[in-house]
Amino acid sequence: MRARTIVVILTAAVGLGLLTGRFVLPARSTATVPSGATPSSPGGGSPPPKPAAGPMTDRHLLPAAEFRKAGISRRIYVRDRVGDGNYANAACAGEKTLEQTLGTQDAHFRGLVTAKDTDDSDPTLAVDARDQVAREVAADAGSPAMAQNFAQRLLLEEVPCQTEPATHWVYGPTHTMDVAPSITASWMGSYDGDLNTTGTAPRGKEPCGGIAVLRNGSHYGVLEVDACLGTAAMTRIVRAAVTQL
Repeated sequence: MRARTIVVILTAAVGLGLLTGRFVLPARSTATVPSGATPSSPGGGSPPPKPAAGPMTDRHLLPAAEFRKAGISRRIYVRDRVGDGNYANAACAGEKTLEQTLGTQDAHFRGLVTAKDTDDSDPTLAVDARDQVAREVAADAGSPAMAQNFAQRLLLEEVPCQTEPATHWVYGPTHTMDVAPSITASWMGSYDGDLNTTGTAPRGKEPCGGIAVLRNGSHYGVLEVDACLGTAAMTRIVRAAVTQL
């Protein structure tokens, strides 16, 4: 390109910059926008989910199909109930109910199990722990601020289980994901005692399920995954759960 031509182009660019408030130089190449894409949705993706508001219903709970996608081949039965009860790993948080901890009695409980036999006092729990795929407990806090407060308190209850004596099962480090404003989740992988040789989760080892604390708008919840899922599968499951919530 001749020097005179370059000067003309740059002069035009500077002139345009003075009009628009910024300098615009000629593009070196033309980008191709994928079909269906818009500036607000790169690649044509759907807009981010909106935070939840209002009462909880069963449709806010994680469906069994998400675990089939994760490779669970056995038939999964869904068991739902509404009320109060234990909401997390009792060996870590203790035998406490949501009413005792947060003062709420109308939480939604969902058990995903691979056998029809469930506990007489709580149908969301399998009689044989090996048949429990997952269990979710969720409720509406009334406001996003209160849901955030509840979620933080529930997560703090699980943190001590990241440090346990050697040979005792232990939770791994906290993984936090921000799906959208006011839609966040934190989860910890679970490790058997034979992998705990130092008092904390082993580095470089995959978890076997775990626990997650969820917050979506005014909704909050706890998801226990008993199925032996690794990091990638846990991340997908937790993201699906908090988005559904």
